Amino acid sequence: AGIIDIEPRTGILYINGSLDWETQQVHKLQVESLDESGKTVKGPYTVTINVEDINDNPPEFNQTKYYGVVRQNSRPGKPFMYVHATDRDNPATLHAQLSYSILHHFPNPYDEMLFQIDNATGAISPSSYYLDPQKQDTFILVVSVKDMAGTTTNAFTSSVDVIITVKESLWKAPPIIYIKENSTQVHPVNISKVQSNEPGVIYGIFEKENLPRLPFSISENGDIYVTQPLDREERDNYTFFVVSKDNTGELVDKPLQIQVIVEDINDNPPVCQQDLTVIEVQENEKGGSNIGTVFATDMDKKDTLNSRLHFQIQSQEPEFPSDNLFYIQQDTGTLQLAGRSLSKRDSAKYFLKVLVTDPQFETICNVEVHVIDINDEIPIFKNSDYGSVTLAEDIPIGSVVLEIEATDGDEPATGSSLIIYQVKEGDPNNTFTIETDSETNRGFIRINKALDFETMSVYNLVINATNPEPLVEGVEYNSSSLTKLKVSVTNVEEPPAFQKPVYKTEVSEDIPVNTLVMTVEAYDPEGDSVRYSLEGDVRKWLRIDSATGQVYTASPLDRETEETYSVEVVASELSKVFLILHLSDVNDNYPQIATDYPTFFCYPVSGGERALIQATDADEQFFYSKFTFSLADEMNARNNWEISKFNATHAYLSLKHGNFEEKAYDVPIILNDNGKPPLENKVNLKVSICKCSSENSCFIEIDRQHSWPTTGQAIGILLGVLIIIGKPLRYDGAAAFLTRIHLLGEDLSSMLQNE
Repeated sequence: AGIIDIEPRTGILYINGSLDWETQQVHKLQVESLDESGKTVKGPYTVTINVEDINDNPPEFNQTKYYGVVRQNSRPGKPFMYVHATDRDNPATLHAQLSYSILHHFPNPYDEMLFQIDNATGAISPSSYYLDPQKQDTFILVVSVKDMAGTTTNAFTSSVDVIITVKESLWKAPPIIYIKENSTQVHPVNISKVQSNEPGVIYGIFEKENLPRLPFSISENGDIYVTQPLDREERDNYTFFVVSKDNTGELVDKPLQIQVIVEDINDNPPVCQQDLTVIEVQENEKGGSNIGTVFATDMDKKDTLNSRLHFQIQSQEPEFPSDNLFYIQQDTGTLQLAGRSLSKRDSAKYFLKVLVTDPQFETICNVEVHVIDINDEIPIFKNSDYGSVTLAEDIPIGSVVLEIEATDGDEPATGSSLIIYQVKEGDPNNTFTIETDSETNRGFIRINKALDFETMSVYNLVINATNPEPLVEGVEYNSSSLTKLKVSVTNVEEPPAFQKPVYKTEVSEDIPVNTLVMTVEAYDPEGDSVRYSLEGDVRKWLRIDSATGQVYTASPLDRETEETYSVEVVASELSKVFLILHLSDVNDNYPQIATDYPTFFCYPVSGGERALIQATDADEQFFYSKFTFSLADEMNARNNWEISKFNATHAYLSLKHGNFEEKAYDVPIILNDNGKPPLENKVNLKVSICKCSSENSCFIEIDRQHSWPTTGQAIGILLGVLIIIGKPLRYDGAAAFLTRIHLLGEDLSSMLQNE
C-alpha cells in the first residue's frame, strides 16, 4: 500500500502514512541488500511490524432507542430488558471494555432511582417494589456507555434513550376466599387462581403456621385447590403463601398471602354442659323466683342462627301437686318457679327433662330439683347453765375445757340444722374457741390463747348456738339458744424471764478486780423480786450482785489461761442464761527462747558457724509478731558470739572466732517483743560445743549402762545430720520442718530402744 518505505543507502525503514489497527493489525515485509549492479548481497530478510491499538473509536449502541415493558411488583434485580453497545478497538485492551450506567431518570419521584443497570451486561431491572402504573406508567432512562471500562476521564462515551412502560402486575393476591365447611363436592375443588408477571414460572405453596397437613395445593398454571372438606369447628381460617420461582429455584415475584375463611353450617347439635344439672330450692322460695339455669352449648359459629338455642320443659316427675310447677325461659335456660312455693312434704325431689334445640338438631338435658328444708327451728341447749370449771393458768393451748351440746329440729346434715357455737360475752380477748363436730353437733370448748391468772382469773362466759342458714321470717333466736359457763383460773408459779437469750461482752484481761462487766436483767411474771447467782464460775473470776444482777470481776483475768469464759446466771433458782466473756489480750507475757531442739556446734570450730534460734510469746500474735534479738553485755558474750536477724521470729547465733573449748556455754540473750508497751526478757541460751561424727552429728559419750540415746539425744543426732555447718536452713516452712525433726527424733529413739 506504500505506507512503509526504506532509505536505500542507510536501510532505515520509515512510514509514509498513518497506520490503522482496525484496517490492518500486522505488516510483513521482505528486505534485501543489493550492490551497485543490482545483485543481491544479503537477504531477503522478513520484517514483521505489529500495529498497536490506540483508543480512537467511541462505543456505539446497536439501536438508536430502546423500548421495554416491566410489570408492577416485578422482583428487584430481575432483568426485564438489555441494551448493547460495541467498540471497534482491540477487545483485548481496556480500549474496548465497556461500562454501562444510568445518567438520568425521567421522572424521578423518589430520592432513589426506580431502575438499575448491570454495568457489564447492560441488563436493566427494577431497584425496588415502588413501581405503580397508577402513579407513573412511563419512564425515560438516559443510559451511558464508556470504554476504558469507565475508569478514566478520557474514555469515550455514548448515550441512548430507553423508554420503559410500567404495566399493571398480573401477580396479585385474590380477595379473601370463603369456603363452606363439610362440602360434599368431589375434591380437589378449584377455589382461585394466580398468574406471575413472568412466563414459565414454577408455582408453590408454603404455610404460615406449622400445620400437620395443609389442605391446599396449586397447579403448574397457578390454579389453587382445596384438597379435602374443611371443618370450621376444627379450624375457622387458614393463611398461606403462594410463590413463583424460575427453573433455578430463585423467587420471581414476592410471595402472595392467601386467606381462606371457613364458613359455618349447622352441623353440631346442642350439648348439655352437665350430664345432670342439680338445683336446690328452699321450701319458702316465692313463686316466680329464679332457681337456677340449664346450660347448653353449640359448637357452631357463635352469634349465628346455627348456634341459637331454645329451651323447653318436656316433662316433670312427679306431676304432684301439679304438672306445671316450673317454667324455663326459652332463650336463656333460666329456670323459675311457675307460681307457688314448693313443699318438701309434697316431694323432696323433682326430675325435669328440658328439650334444647337449634334450627336443625335437638338434645335432652336432665335436671334434678332438690327441695331444701327451711330453717324454721332454732338450736336449743340441753343445759342452760354448765356450772363452773377450774383451770390452771399453764394449761396448754388447744386443750378441751368442756363439751357442750344443743339440738336442732331442722333436717339433719343441712345448713338449717348445723350448729355454730360462739362465746357471745365474757371473753374480750378471744381466749376460748368452740369447735363443732358436724356429725353429732356437739361443741368442744378449747383454749385459744394462754391463760394468765394475773391478767384475768375468772371468766363468766355466755355461749350462743346459731345456724349458718338464716332463719325464716318470723322465727328468731331466744334464750333457749344460750347457755352459761364460769371458768376460774388458778395461779401457777412462773419462772423469771431474762431480757436476752444470752449475754456477751468483751473485756481486757488486765482490768482491775471489782470492775463492772455487765448487768443481767430478768423479770418475774408474778411480780416478785428476782435474786441472782452464778453457776460454773470454776476460776472464781466473777461475782454477781444478787439484787441488781450487776456482774463484777472477782479476781485477775488471764487470756492465756482461757480466752472465752462462760458461766451461767441463775434467776431465783428457776431460770438460767449464759454469760460469755471474751478476754482481749494485753502484752503481759515475756518473750522466751523456744526449747524444741538443742543448739550445738561441732568441735573444733573455725569461727563463722551459725545456728538458727527462735523466740516465742504466749500473748496473741499482735504482740509478738516481731521480736528483737541482742546480746547482753556480760560474760564476754559480745566478744565470742554474734546475733543477726533472720525474720520476725528467728535469728542466727554465730561464732566470732575459733578459740572455743569442748563444753557447754551459757549465752546471755536479750529478747524484746515490740508490744505496746514492749516487754523485754534476758535468757541464757545453752549452747554445746561437741565432737561430731563424719556426718556432722554431735557425738555424745555414753556409758555401758545407758547404751541407747534419749529422745533429746536422738533429736540432736538428727539435727547434726540435717544442719550443714556454715549453710543455714531456709526459712520456708521452718516451724513445720523443726516439728518434723522432733517427731523423727522420737521415732529414731523408739526404734533404737526396740532394737
